[in-house]
Amino acid sequence: MQIAPFAVEQWMNAHETRCELNLAETCVESLTVAQLLEMTGATDTFLAEVRPLKLTYGAIEGSARLRTAIARLYASRAPGEVLLTHGAAGANALVYAALIEPGDRVISIVPTYQQHVSIPESLGADVVCLPLRAEAGYRLDLDELRRLLTPSTKAIALTNPNNPTGAVLDGETLEGLIGLAEMADAWLVADEVYRGASQEGDVLPPSIADLYAKGIAVGSMSKAFSLAGLRLGWICASTDLLRAVEVHRDYTTISMGMIDDLLAALALEHSDAILARSRAIVRANLEILDCWVASEPAITYVKPAAGTTALLRYAPDLPSQEFCLRLLETTGVLFTPGSAFEVEGTVRIGYANNEAVLVEGLRRTSAFLRQLESAG
Repeated sequence: MQIAPFAVEQWMNAHETRCELNLAETCVESLTVAQLLEMTGATDTFLAEVRPLKLTYGAIEGSARLRTAIARLYASRAPGEVLLTHGAAGANALVYAALIEPGDRVISIVPTYQQHVSIPESLGADVVCLPLRAEAGYRLDLDELRRLLTPSTKAIALTNPNNPTGAVLDGETLEGLIGLAEMADAWLVADEVYRGASQEGDVLPPSIADLYAKGIAVGSMSKAFSLAGLRLGWICASTDLLRAVEVHRDYTTISMGMIDDLLAALALEHSDAILARSRAIVRANLEILDCWVASEPAITYVKPAAGTTALLRYAPDLPSQEFCLRLLETTGVLFTPGSAFEVEGTVRIGYANNEAVLVEGLRRTSAFLRQLESAG
């Protein structure tokens, strides 16, 4: 079977170079190398570490230093239960390649990152989508999930915190989800790239990798850690699962870049400082977004609990792609159309970028909405 075109990536590739104010970006405002070195206290020592590096292939699974730093993000996982990948996108693709065979049922909780639907479909899976509904606060309906389980259910896939809504599974719902997965003997694939970018609390929330033996956690340096340019992600799961993944990974990946590996290790050894910066940005910017939504009669939303994205519902009667293109052409502001997530009448905003960009982008969006209103 063919894989479907990646709607979000195609949209970004086609339009982000044309925009003045990118509110489609989903990473916390990116760190510069200088900022990273200052935050980690490595300004005077990093060059000494880099100079003797021989720029050959790095450690196949990722350096022991980096895998140790990643393992510390989990309560009960060891470095040997971590495998490095080219971004979370690479991790997700490898997990499905290792797990899914034709005829397997995969239940994907939507809206979600398109990989969690299109890749298993391309592998011949019976993919069933379980929608999160705005009127229910994007809370997972466990009874509906139970009805979708069959003896052929191989995996349940989700993004937590959710992309694009920013919803988070509360403890009771997470416990119920794990109970249903255990009953079906199914894997839980949790894309946790926004983990740590929370609106409340200053500790990392529980990971599916710590809560469930067949839990597969995917992480990344891109979103909450503000280092998308490293193109570095990971899978945290049982060693049996990782050995199955490695069979496929050997065909696509030799090793991570050695300097990327070193920078990621340095960042994660100071993860508290990096995440504190990210939380400060997402909390301050969400206040700005929330005040704007409250004052803007043409926009409604369910306020995110975590992450860097929100799904905004707009009043004008336009398809979301047309809405976004007209907004871009008129104002230079870029959103992602809800059609990319099969939720028409909405747009996804990434609100964790530079505060001045967010404020100006929202101001221009209000002006655009007034234009639409006056045009009838």
